Amino acid sequence: MSLGLVNHLLIMRSSAREPVDTFLVLGGSIRREIYVSQLATEYPQIPIIISKGSDDPCIVKLFERNKAPSQGVWLEKCANSTFGNYMFSQPLLTQWGARHVKILTSDTHLPRAQWMAKIMLGAHGIWPEMELVEESGIPGNTESLIKTILDLSRAILWAFFSQIWQPSCSDIVHLPEVDMASWCVNGFTCEYQGGVDPESLCN
Repeated sequence: MSLGLVNHLLIMRSSAREPVDTFLVLGGSIRREIYVSQLATEYPQIPIIISKGSDDPCIVKLFERNKAPSQGVWLEKCANSTFGNYMFSQPLLTQWGARHVKILTSDTHLPRAQWMAKIMLGAHGIWPEMELVEESGIPGNTESLIKTILDLSRAILWAFFSQIWQPSCSDIVHLPEVDMASWCVNGFTCEYQGGVDPESLCN
């Protein structure tokens, strides 16, 4: 297990020299999803994972509004923390053969999110590059020294443990396959900063 981890860490260093091959959005603010929908118009060939982001219809509307391709966009909905963002996204990134991942978050999420990415993704040969999205207001992520220490401790343990076992998320949705009718029946909300009116999507 230790030899496998060392090998992956060596691969991670070489992966830093490769071009970005995947975008990973950490949920917590719809502005990150707005930003990645804009990136998708510039880099339609790069696949996207949005980890525990806004309700599905909100993201659908953002991509439609920016005329951004949605075929390469996947919504990972199992995570409920930054640790979960990486834990559930990593198997998918590995399956895709990702080596250099651009992670979209905000400066209020640093340095914890960056350190965790280097540990949890680096343990599988993936180089994380952080892209900070400008926020208006206070995003859902809040930082504290205790949270940082606990999360980094979990991340280090996970770096070893994940060499022999990794979870699979049973709730991953392909963006073009979002069931809008079902969402309209059950109801949903969109963060006001996105400028998306839920009622307009269901009429």
